[in-house]
Amino acid sequence: MNNASSENIIRQETLEEEQNRLANEQEEKEEKAEKTAKKIKKSEKSVRSYQYLALRLFLLVLILWILLFKVVGITRMPNADMYPRIDAGDIVLFYRLDKNVRAQDIIVISKETPDTNGEKHLWIARVVAVAGDTVEITSDQHLIVNGNKMIESNIFYSTSPYEGYTTYPVTLGEGEFFVLSDSRTNGTDSRVFGPVTKEDFIGTVITILRRSNL
Repeated sequence: MNNASSENIIRQETLEEEQNRLANEQEEKEEKAEKTAKKIKKSEKSVRSYQYLALRLFLLVLILWILLFKVVGITRMPNADMYPRIDAGDIVLFYRLDKNVRAQDIIVISKETPDTNGEKHLWIARVVAVAGDTVEITSDQHLIVNGNKMIESNIFYSTSPYEGYTTYPVTLGEGEFFVLSDSRTNGTDSRVFGPVTKEDFIGTVITILRRSNL
């Protein structure tokens, strides 16, 4: 074999090796590009998952906020005014949107008293009369509504009139209602702060959680 033929063979082999090397490099580049694309796709999917989770959490918080601050509310019974129906410390769940207050509803109100120096406090009491009714509490401790002595089977205390506060009889105007605590001997209610208006109304009690069962 002459030198020219040998050189041609060498060049041919070198060219094939170069082509193989380039092909391998191209293949490696394609593999790297594919791996990178997969990582980017996985990362984008992970970001979308976090965004979806964040959106769900936001919606959950929004729904809870609407429920707790616009539809229902939770408060703690601050005293024994409604004993034994509701005891001090019980957790009270109330419905905010019920504006149609009826007699015997137990409601949550925000009201100042002569002893709170103009500061409003939360009170929980039972509605005994509504707009148009005339209320009187007699010296012999009877509740009279529209001239009728009320027989309250769920009340275990006499209804004291509380001297020096509300003057009777009281005729309720539009949007007013008269509330009494179930503990009639020492509860704070309309006998102290007078008729309640719709502006004082916060919600109607729908259920309670006994403190001893929490």
